[in-house]
Amino acid sequence: MNSMALTPAQYLGCYYREAKYEFLRLMRTPSFVLPALLFPSMFYLLFGVVMGSGRSGSGDAARYLLASYGVFGVMGAALFGFAVNVAVERERGFLVLKRALPMPPGAYLFAKLVMAMIFALIISLMLAAIAITLAGVSLAPSQWLLLLVINVLGTLPFSAIGLLIGTAFSGQAAPAIVNLIYLPMAFLSGLWIPLSMLPKFIDTLAPVWPSYHLAQIALKVVGHDAGGSLWMHLLVLAVITVAFFLVARRALVDRG
Repeated sequence: MNSMALTPAQYLGCYYREAKYEFLRLMRTPSFVLPALLFPSMFYLLFGVVMGSGRSGSGDAARYLLASYGVFGVMGAALFGFAVNVAVERERGFLVLKRALPMPPGAYLFAKLVMAMIFALIISLMLAAIAITLAGVSLAPSQWLLLLVINVLGTLPFSAIGLLIGTAFSGQAAPAIVNLIYLPMAFLSGLWIPLSMLPKFIDTLAPVWPSYHLAQIALKVVGHDAGGSLWMHLLVLAVITVAFFLVARRALVDRG
């Protein structure tokens, strides 16, 4: 029996069960769950609420950081969720086992992508709750919804990058590689501090990073439009997603 012999119901059932068990596995991994969910909210609480309380322009800062820390959270969930898990499972031979099972070949990556999106959704809701109750952020319902959609779909380019890291590096090296990319990328994209407050050369180089383009889309929603075409940002993110996924897919086939 192979995946080609499955009925449509069985085919969809494979995707559902793979996603379900991936979710259960992650929820039993506090070393991933707690940082992924708590760090964005803790940073937003500290810098967007506590440090901004009572200052002139604190409302603008709270809206800015709501958008930027949403992107920061999405990056972490997608990069670590793919890079580390794929690297470890590849080393342990799980991917070879998956290929031998009567299941659709895309179910494995689908489950990991769904998990990244679920975590992005949870992070977005946690940030929104803090923004409304403690930071006094007021947005139209359409703005809240757009931010949610941007964060959930924003997992795509970082999942593709994480997948490539997971196929190219060992399980021990992958976390270090992600941290070397994740934290500098967040800073250099203006997620922690607005680019207008940083040296000019950082502002000039910021468009190199996918996090910058996702952040610019989110910032447009909350009224911090720094310029630049929306379609240009979307195009860059789409090209990065497709390019990294294709390279990672080829590497995954070659290395197993």
